[in-house]
Amino acid sequence: MQDLFQSPDYFGIDELLTTEQLMVRTVVRDFVKKEISPIIEDACQQAVFPQQIIKGLGAVGCFGPTIPLEYGGGGMDYMSYGLMMQELERGDSGVRSTASVQGSLVMFPIYGFGNEAQKRKYLPKLATGEWMGCFGLTEPDFGSNPAGMRTHYKDAGDHVVLNGAKMWISNAPFADIAVVWAKDEEGKVRGLIVERGMEGFTTPEIKGKWSLRASATGELVFDNVKVPKENILPNVVGLRGPLSCLSSARFGIAWGAIGAAMDCYDAALRYAKQRIQFDRPIAGFQLTQKKLAEMITEISKAQLMNWRLAVLRDQNKATPAQISMAKRNACDTALHIAREARQILGGMGITGEYPIMRHMMNLESVITYEGTHDIHLLITGQDITGINAIS
Repeated sequence: MQDLFQSPDYFGIDELLTTEQLMVRTVVRDFVKKEISPIIEDACQQAVFPQQIIKGLGAVGCFGPTIPLEYGGGGMDYMSYGLMMQELERGDSGVRSTASVQGSLVMFPIYGFGNEAQKRKYLPKLATGEWMGCFGLTEPDFGSNPAGMRTHYKDAGDHVVLNGAKMWISNAPFADIAVVWAKDEEGKVRGLIVERGMEGFTTPEIKGKWSLRASATGELVFDNVKVPKENILPNVVGLRGPLSCLSSARFGIAWGAIGAAMDCYDAALRYAKQRIQFDRPIAGFQLTQKKLAEMITEISKAQLMNWRLAVLRDQNKATPAQISMAKRNACDTALHIAREARQILGGMGITGEYPIMRHMMNLESVITYEGTHDIHLLITGQDITGINAIS
């Protein structure tokens, strides 16, 4: 179907955005309508990531938009980054995940924790999409408890020998590099850049997913991989490194999930106006209006939270706990809206003719990855009480 999306803005939030920010959003929205919407349903049905869009994502600046221009990034503010992620996830969560991983989980740590040689070598090619990256933190036995990771390396002279495995890694099957977090011989967590082609490094794909089907997900397996010492990120030690990356990515998810919610709402509103039952559009029935009114209310609340969060982020004032709250709120809101929208469409809601079921399935992953729904709740709980209830 033709992409007829019209962005809901019930509280006039566009008036709070600059001309440049609106222009960035328009560029990405047009890219989604032209390059992603026509192919995404088929890609999801076939369970393949459409790699042909990678160069286009790079060309419109979706890879590392907040990275400085001198390293190939966009030099943009976080408001613009949020708007970009919102538009991409309106297209598909898997597409936004690919861009989010590239910018927030691969380029961000190389820029923030790498040396000048590492920045010059990797960032420009990652920005264009010539190279793609992935982020290795989660392990088969350690998700919400990254401190328990078993992946480790030992010193071997001019290189280290890396062993272990990572699980549920977006972009892994086709990534050229992986930013991997592992423990050194002292048990301290360090970041390493592992390159495809290093002997003993494999990236088996995870098959059979019912969610994020248009995203490539895999494992990272390290079997005595020799990693040059110059590939170790020198400027961070401990979990502060990977957790700061996750804060950046969660910021993008908060915006992205609402993009998916907006798409579901827009599709349901248009359908409700056109679908005739009992000789009138179903949009004229009270229960349908209740669903639609509640959707736009929750979308508006989330849009305002995200806008304020971006203002704080651009002022370097946003806390990890605030980002955590926004991520949790957006995912919960979006998933509820997707389910309500599906009901409005009835049986048509489960078909690929409309985007709603695809968004709903994707959001079941988005509400879990990069901090589960419950973990984010407890992060807020700890922030307001001062008591850690997680461990």
